[in-house]
Amino acid sequence: MKVHDLKPPSGSNIRRKRVGRGIGGKGGKTAGRGTKGQKARNTVPVAFEGGQLPLFQRVPKKRGFTNPFRVEYQAVNLDTIDQSGLDVVDPEALLERGLVGKGALVKVLGRGTLSRPVTVRAHGFSSAAAEAIKAAGGSVETIGLPWGDRRPPAKGNQHTNR
Repeated sequence: MKVHDLKPPSGSNIRRKRVGRGIGGKGGKTAGRGTKGQKARNTVPVAFEGGQLPLFQRVPKKRGFTNPFRVEYQAVNLDTIDQSGLDVVDPEALLERGLVGKGALVKVLGRGTLSRPVTVRAHGFSSAAAEAIKAAGGSVETIGLPWGDRRPPAKGNQHTNR
């Protein structure tokens, strides 16, 4: 063990170095700030870049990503279909009953149960909903999406913060 290996015991308080207290000890005169210049004279903000527009002001503030090609469905559950009293359920019939909006893509989800056989035509089905409809003696028909097998059209201008 050598002198430079010695350390104070853990938990002890080490006095901070007092600089700028004259030439009698370490840290006199320039107090560890070097000679001249902006940083020697006064405090400088952490993000200060010499008058250039700082990085945090140059980057856009909007975070995250919005997929412009996201396909949004309106959900209809099995209990809603059962209460509607319809034997053939399709988007037009659901629109007449006010259960979906105009031009909506309909996806059937599996909440609830069916007590009777029903023919359901929709754009999408959860696996639980399709099994429950078939178990009740009904049939499942998937309607093709309006844009076919290509990607959906983009929804509006997503770059509003530029």
